[in-house]
Amino acid sequence: MKVLLVDDHALFLEGIKNLLTARGIEVVGAAHDGLEALARARALRPDVILMDIQMPRCDGLAATRLIKAEMPEIKIVMLTMSEDDAHLFDAIKSGASGYLLKNLDASEFFDLLDGLMRGQAPLSRGLSVKILSELARPAPVETAATPELTDRQVEVLTLVAQGLTYKQVGEKLFLTESAIKYHMGEILARLHLQNRAQVIAYAARAGLVRDE
Repeated sequence: MKVLLVDDHALFLEGIKNLLTARGIEVVGAAHDGLEALARARALRPDVILMDIQMPRCDGLAATRLIKAEMPEIKIVMLTMSEDDAHLFDAIKSGASGYLLKNLDASEFFDLLDGLMRGQAPLSRGLSVKILSELARPAPVETAATPELTDRQVEVLTLVAQGLTYKQVGEKLFLTESAIKYHMGEILARLHLQNRAQVIAYAARAGLVRDE
């Protein structure tokens, strides 16, 4: 995994670079604002960009839109101090694959980053329901026509909606990560949903989780 770091605080950049490098993750470069991030993304073609939001010249949200429009294959994860609902909502709408707060501990950060490469959406706990339920409102689930889930599927759905990774859900339910992926596939099919975001939104509307 090749990572590009984007943040206007040099000390934070150095710290996160050292943290990633120590875990064997290749940091291919760094940028200090959104326009520089676009230029570096064009030159370096990273797999993942860890992007701050509030930066000079061009903020992380605008940069995300620019990069995703030109290089949609690059996964962008916001890494920020901002818990503002508008920032969270705009980040996902702009094409971000995830939204992480800088107060995460290192082990959780790397679990979520690993999940990104397996197709999961890395979101700091407590943020997922709040934003993804809003995103799914244009395509609400018709509960009257929704097939019932099994007890096991409800357990999996509830834990995923709380922001746990598939690995963490498996540990809680004493199942393998592959088994959790299988159950999620079945949940998507039964509920006629397209992605994990819509699953979490369904769980919120069904009362399986509460906004934090």
